Amino acid sequence: MNQERKELLNLVRLPARLNVVETAALLGFRSHDIPILVARGLLKPLGRPAPNCEKYFARTKVVEAENNEEWLSRATALLSQHWRSKNARKTKSKTPANLT
Repeated sequence: MNQERKELLNLVRLPARLNVVETAALLGFRSHDIPILVARGLLKPLGRPAPNCEKYFARTKVVEAENNEEWLSRATALLSQHWRSKNARKTKSKTPANLT
């Protein structure tokens, strides 16, 4: 466990706004998984951030998701499906076309 994550999890009270790294640490995902969850509608950033801006998430919603086994199961399945699909596309593009 990295030091930043350990410090976050040991706080007596979490900040009201969590960035992507903090949200990922709290939920047990990797930070590169959070944009996928946002794109699929499982997480909603605060305000209306531009696509290239840093996103923040409400502590209350993240803690709610953290304690919801059904949400965690859906998020895990969605991420698994996303990466499986992405890896399949990558593998498909690397295989040479059959020349007959």
